Amino acid sequence: MDSAGQDINLNSPNKGLLSDSLTDVPVDTALAAQTPAVEGLTEAEEEELKAELAKVEEEIVTLRQVLAAKERHCAELKRKLGLSALEGLKQNLSKSWHDVQVSNAYKKTQETLSQAGQKTSAALSTMGSAISRKLGDMRNSATFKSFEDRVGTIKSKVVGDRENGSENLPSPTGSGAKPLPDHTPF
Repeated sequence: MDSAGQDINLNSPNKGLLSDSLTDVPVDTALAAQTPAVEGLTEAEEEELKAELAKVEEEIVTLRQVLAAKERHCAELKRKLGLSALEGLKQNLSKSWHDVQVSNAYKKTQETLSQAGQKTSAALSTMGSAISRKLGDMRNSATFKSFEDRVGTIKSKVVGDRENGSENLPSPTGSGAKPLPDHTPF
């Protein structure tokens, strides 16, 4: 990897791409030459500090390049494994849902709703039993028996006529032998 020819600006859209110069390390040699040395430093100490500064700056450039290479390698590995941003989102949602399920608030809410469901089920069961009992009482009443007898009588007339071979139903006008006129509009 050529450290001098790579753009290492981490905010740059061209991060990690080759460029003609380092854009994030401005060095103005004329300005550096004009800057007076800090008082109390000898020329040897100043030269030593400048060399150390150059070395640290070079290490920073190298570390940025290594980081960019590692990020590219990481992205390539994720691509090969089929891990996408959507897959990461799914994993995050699954983990978050699991975290919610194990929380005390969720457990208390689940317990309360379970108890409410059991009480509702018991109430509906009691209500169903009461309705069944009332329907049974109603079926044994004189009114229902009378109604049942009338339905049975009508049924026997309808079914009885068909069993005897007559396909004509009794006329509502009382003349059983005449069929109804076939003037139906439908």
